[in-house]
Amino acid sequence: MTDALTRLPDAELEVMQALWALDTYPAHTADIAARLERDWKAPTLLKLLSRLEERGFVRGEKAGRANLYTPLVAQKDYLKAESRSFLDRLHGGSLPSLVAALLPDAKLTQEDVAALEALLEKGGR
Repeated sequence: MTDALTRLPDAELEVMQALWALDTYPAHTADIAARLERDWKAPTLLKLLSRLEERGFVRGEKAGRANLYTPLVAQKDYLKAESRSFLDRLHGGSLPSLVAALLPDAKLTQEDVAALEALLEKGGR
């Protein structure tokens, strides 16, 4: 995996989220389809999986007539890369800028505040 992951279009991200939610790999297309919020036809799902394979996010294989897929990018790695990209693009890499933008509308509980304080004390590790 490279450090710079391609940002996925929403439809492809939804497919990846469905695949990440599964417990065993390789996963059958029917199992992926069952986890999707949208009710896509099989050709649409196969096209999206093909695009993800071209981008290096999944490995596809045939088992008889079945198509099976394994994620090649971990969800936590994609989330980290996408979050960093968002922070850099919209806030110039400034975490305080992001927090300041979110705080006016945030409805933080005491548990939220405690969790954030613990993260800050650990230095984000």
